[in-house]
Amino acid sequence: MPESRSHKITANRIAKKFNTVYNNQEGVDINPPQLAIEVETPKTIKDGLRQLKGFRKPVYIAGTNEEAVKKALEVTKNTTVGVMDSQGNIIKKSTRKKS
Repeated sequence: MPESRSHKITANRIAKKFNTVYNNQEGVDINPPQLAIEVETPKTIKDGLRQLKGFRKPVYIAGTNEEAVKKALEVTKNTTVGVMDSQGNIIKKSTRKKS
């Protein structure tokens, strides 16, 4: 599926905030040493959960807009996955521990 403009803009903005780069290839979108972030649109939220499996550090889904953030909060309920808004602000903290 082609990358949406909002996905690319959000991913680059958040990567800059964490002093790292956006990975537009396979794998997690933003991967600084302390956490992993997958940027998703409202239609791709569930893909984000799949991409974050197996990471042994705090993980987040970042929504590209308010609708995506709301959907992310719904699908991450009762999980260790956290949620960020499109600015990289934490809305729900990840409870996954670094190991």
